[in-house]
Amino acid sequence: MTAGARSRRARRSGTAGLQAEWLALLWLSAKGFRLLERRFGGKGGEIDLIMRRGRLVIFVEVKRRSRMEDALAAITPGKQRFIAARVRQWLARNPWAMQHDLRMDAVFLAPLRLPRHVPDVFALPI
Repeated sequence: MTAGARSRRARRSGTAGLQAEWLALLWLSAKGFRLLERRFGGKGGEIDLIMRRGRLVIFVEVKRRSRMEDALAAITPGKQRFIAARVRQWLARNPWAMQHDLRMDAVFLAPLRLPRHVPDVFALPI
């Protein structure tokens, strides 16, 4: 594969990821959540969405795959550890949130399927 083909594939993948995050954001907004932060993190990855509804703050991982089953399996134990570290980093910068209920959610997307919001997809070791 040429460098140009890799570059085009990376752009398509990045664009698909942004579209998936927007769909998840719209889906959760319709459920009454409001966006606090998007793509929190940096090198090595980020928390896709951080949202709030009342006293609940959710950290959201968005996964888009060609099949819903693949999206559901995409949050591996390694990914969970990484996300938990980013949550702790965000909480250190936003100590007000420690007075709220915190939860790790996921939104899974697949073509021709409605988004699937899974609350409390794994326990946050905080």
